Amino acid sequence: MVKSVARENATVPLTVNAVCPGPTDTEMYRQAAEAEGMTGKVFSGMAKGIPARRLGQPAEIAATVAFLLSEGSAYITGQALSVSGGLTM
Repeated sequence: MVKSVARENATVPLTVNAVCPGPTDTEMYRQAAEAEGMTGKVFSGMAKGIPARRLGQPAEIAATVAFLLSEGSAYITGQALSVSGGLTM
């Protein structure tokens, strides 16, 4: 969808991109983990499956979005940007 909309709008000053966050250390994520009984070893094991060996931080996702909204990304369009500590590489 991102590529299609980006292609349709490529000649106007509009960029279309998607941010695809990986596991992120948020209160909601922690509550969901607790509700599923994913505490201690299981929760840390999940982080070990990420090449960066940690969960993302909300500020890191926000910084990516801020960059895509900035002039510095004016020539980036039609991309789905994974912000996942290398999980999806």
